[in-house]
Amino acid sequence: MINVFVLQNGRLNQVPIESRADLENVDPVWVDLTDPNDDERAWVKTIYGVILPGEDEVKDIEASARYYEAENGDLHLRTDFLLEEDDGPSRVVTVAFILARKMLFSVHTDDLPVFRLVRMRARSRPGSIADYMDVLLDLYATDAEYSADALEGIYQHLEEVSGLVLQKEFTDKDAADALNAIAREEDLNGRIRRNMMDTRRAVSFLMRGRLLNAEQFEEARQILRDIESLDGHTSFLFDKINFLMDATVGFININQNKIIKIFSVASVAFLPPTLIASIYGMNFKAFPELEWQYGYPLALTLMVASMITPVWVFLRRGWLR
Repeated sequence: MINVFVLQNGRLNQVPIESRADLENVDPVWVDLTDPNDDERAWVKTIYGVILPGEDEVKDIEASARYYEAENGDLHLRTDFLLEEDDGPSRVVTVAFILARKMLFSVHTDDLPVFRLVRMRARSRPGSIADYMDVLLDLYATDAEYSADALEGIYQHLEEVSGLVLQKEFTDKDAADALNAIAREEDLNGRIRRNMMDTRRAVSFLMRGRLLNAEQFEEARQILRDIESLDGHTSFLFDKINFLMDATVGFININQNKIIKIFSVASVAFLPPTLIASIYGMNFKAFPELEWQYGYPLALTLMVASMITPVWVFLRRGWLR
């Protein structure tokens, strides 16, 4: 899919592209390609002289490959964007940006919520975007906002986990649900932190390259300040996640100790009866109680009493609670 956007009266408007002729007749400020096919790649190469990177090139995480200037003067950037999905775990999608001929080209495999939000805002806020560099900075700023919203979602989910862990009766099923939820939120929090680190590197690269005017430079500094605040929040969430993980594991150990305590009490309770039965089960000729009429009932009485006595002691001292 190829999405082309032009600036009209200070608004970023999308132009429908059905053929190569449609693409030749527009003067875009942003060309966004989602999983482009061979024809769309050929159109961009022929019309604008821009060679789009392949999927393997986009995913290359070498530092030298993520931010560089080509021989023809085109600027290439690789930036990660967060993608949350309702039917699966969150993931990071790498987007390739190419700045060429005062246009922004973006290539990615999935339609990202950050891109949809930027397009919607640009249509409703005239004058917010003046050139292709404003589009790129707006994408980075919106990515920081999207990550902040995701962090708020993590905090809400962890509050639910806290209520589950700190309830009066914490069962094994509750423990399994809590561990699953904690692991999911820890994974998302880690992805957000990685995403913000990558965005910081990209914005810093633009600032060092003196590619921004004074207003854009100040906007880039504000993006870095927002990212700095998000870093502190991710650290707080990591601490909260570790606390809940430790609390959950602690309650699991307590539940296991209760089971072990029951077996320990049962072992102690059955030890005296076993001893009595062993004594009177010996096959010696000279056994005084062997011919005694009440020997058998007495042995049974001693066995029951010796079993009840330790259980009563444990209950009285509160060791079975």
